[in-house]
Amino acid sequence: MKKNEEEINEIKFLDLKKINNQYQIAIQQKIEQIFDKGWYLQGDENKAFEETFSEYCGTKYAIGVANGLDALDLIIKAYGFASNDEIIVPANTYIASVLAISANGCKPVLVEPDINTYNIDTKLIEKAITPKTKAIMVVHLYGQAVDMSDVWQLAEKYNLKIIEDSAQAHGAIYKGRRVGNLGDASGFSFYPGKNLGCLGDGGAITTNDKDLYLKVKALANYGSNQKYVNLYKGENSRLDEIQAAVLNVKLPHLDNDNKKRRSIANYYINNITNPLIILPKSSVEEMHVWHLFVIRTKNREHLQNYLLEYGIQTLIHYPIPIHKQVAYKEWNELSLPITEKIHREVLSLPISPVMTDEEIKKVVQVINEYR
Repeated sequence: MKKNEEEINEIKFLDLKKINNQYQIAIQQKIEQIFDKGWYLQGDENKAFEETFSEYCGTKYAIGVANGLDALDLIIKAYGFASNDEIIVPANTYIASVLAISANGCKPVLVEPDINTYNIDTKLIEKAITPKTKAIMVVHLYGQAVDMSDVWQLAEKYNLKIIEDSAQAHGAIYKGRRVGNLGDASGFSFYPGKNLGCLGDGGAITTNDKDLYLKVKALANYGSNQKYVNLYKGENSRLDEIQAAVLNVKLPHLDNDNKKRRSIANYYINNITNPLIILPKSSVEEMHVWHLFVIRTKNREHLQNYLLEYGIQTLIHYPIPIHKQVAYKEWNELSLPITEKIHREVLSLPISPVMTDEEIKKVVQVINEYR
């Protein structure tokens, strides 16, 4: 393939316009209905989404909130952990997972990932448990569900809460249960680029715990479940009617979109043969919804620039580990070699349900020709 061919077409990392154009008419109709009703918060669309999303996840309750970070923050706030209580969290994750912990005065305890799955290494969790440990936060990173068997056993043994960060794994299934229903509570993000994304910020919490549900619902509404009566020092974090309406339109298509993502991922795995590329691994197909298709290579920047010359956009998830960020300078001297290796080598290829066969084949061909 010649990189100077005039007909080179750009392959976007994620074509959000193309994804959302499929639903344009239905979304516009929903928005017109909201205009006609004149009800913009905590109305019928939000109620409908909470009901259908909890049913989809297999939980008793769902609460729409403003974004994924708020979802995790509100769960931790609702549990009322004491200052400096410890919450175990994977070192290899997006910073939001850790921000929610530290924002509540708790201490994040970083645990290295499994180099094969990029998720928390469940065999290392027990070593990190102390008398101050109150919860384990699992992150279903890149769309792959964490292997929860060890986590469930440890939570029972040490009386710990399990908090799921499900922001990247909408619809993933582990042993017959969807993420969002694998722990005590789960936080979701509906940022536009997610497998289930709205047209702005949005999030949700799922749980089977009625007391937690009622407390979170109040906390997210200024600490109030009755107007002008405030039970808690809460915050303002609500999923607005327009975003809820968008999600109501898109949720019925999520499983089919995830099926398309799996198909693309399988094609990549079966056809990318370049020995310079380390491909992702997934043992059970249902466990992974391929929010991201993340490869590793020793010379990442060179590969990224090479792909861009052929019009193929890529992203890095993520270039700087949390323990090396200025925001957490108290950890800057910490050595987490597996996390650091992952962050040096990962590169995310385009994957989305609107990619064409021609685009998918081009990605494979160009990568295989890389030297």
